[in-house]
Amino acid sequence: MACTCVIGLQWGDEAKGKIVDLLTDQHEIVVRYQGGPNAGHTVVFGNQTFKLSLVPSGIFRPHVQCVIANGVVVHPGVLLQEINSLRERGVEVGANLLVSDRAHVIFPWHIEEDRLLNAVFGGEAIGTTLRGIGPCYKDKAGRSLAIRLGDLYRPGLRERIERIARTKSLMLSGLNGKIDFDPESIYREYADYAEQLRPHVTDTTKFLLEAAEAGRSILFEGAQGSLLDIDHGTFPYVTSSNSSGLGVTAGSGIPAKYITKVIGVIKAYTTRVGGGPFPTELTNEIGQHIRERGNEYGTVTRRPRRCGWFDAVAVRYSARLSGVDELAVMLLDVLSELPELRICRAYEIDGVQTTDFPSHTDDLRLVQPVYDVLPGWQKEIRHVRSFDELPANAKAYLNRIRELVGRPISIISVGPDRLDTVFAPALGN
Repeated sequence: MACTCVIGLQWGDEAKGKIVDLLTDQHEIVVRYQGGPNAGHTVVFGNQTFKLSLVPSGIFRPHVQCVIANGVVVHPGVLLQEINSLRERGVEVGANLLVSDRAHVIFPWHIEEDRLLNAVFGGEAIGTTLRGIGPCYKDKAGRSLAIRLGDLYRPGLRERIERIARTKSLMLSGLNGKIDFDPESIYREYADYAEQLRPHVTDTTKFLLEAAEAGRSILFEGAQGSLLDIDHGTFPYVTSSNSSGLGVTAGSGIPAKYITKVIGVIKAYTTRVGGGPFPTELTNEIGQHIRERGNEYGTVTRRPRRCGWFDAVAVRYSARLSGVDELAVMLLDVLSELPELRICRAYEIDGVQTTDFPSHTDDLRLVQPVYDVLPGWQKEIRHVRSFDELPANAKAYLNRIRELVGRPISIISVGPDRLDTVFAPALGN
């Protein structure tokens, strides 16, 4: 049995969807286990580009069972839109998609709370996509105002929605005048969603435990990136779930003993969306060059991403945190036109160098990156299909990343298509 986790090791947007798509054929089940419709995964398949937010990237293989597990927060309307969009483009979505009855549901009050709080606090944005993800997770922890997907099929739903709608109207009116949710219309809307989703909703924890115990191969697809982990990321500029490898077991119900391999996905450079410290950020023409060449705009939001040099200190930390066995280096081709490249190998704080990643954002703001300077290769590499074909300077760049992060590199992406991939099982093993 092979149970593999694909985990982003930076601030998200590492092109995890491509890796999941590449590995799907080797697994029977693909699982999304945290995050919500704020996560954007891009997959190029059959000469088409698909942008997914909730449906696992394995959906393009009809024989593969896709699972949205208990750790995900779900907006039923968004999920149905995504399912219908896939069907319209010829992708089969039926019994091959299961959704956990334990997954928490995003309601209109979550989206409104997201918007109002963002307007109240202003300043340096924490990176919310205003889709109600954080408020939904907050209600999950608070319990009394939370509704899970399975609750939509239980008696008393109308009364429960009425009670929560009244409470939320009072709470949110204190932020910005009169807020008055219509519980009856919300009930009808969500009851309709529930009927449409009924064929997919089940106890996925039971399904996955039985699959693991039977020795079936499972691929876990992380959303966002490890540096956005609610507990171990650059708090408060993080997401609302455990987006590192530590979130896999709680978010899916599968004990860690079944996981046999963890693949950490990294860009050949660094990007970040929203506020928060970013030691290697490039606010110059090089940063803009990387943004345009790498199409560094949000999959879901189209917000421009902040771009910078590769930060080995941060990635080494997140690789250790997530228990990574090997690395997949993505978007190496984006750097092909630059004459000189830099890799942050250490931080300097008050004149002292360290390779430790600070636990507090105030300390991270103070660091000065210590760089290794390497020559670029200034040659297009999208045609490359083996490690030996890469330019010598590209090999040297990859080897330096491997040395600094302390993990072998097994996959190198040189373009968006599935074929634009180099498998390098010997690089650092």
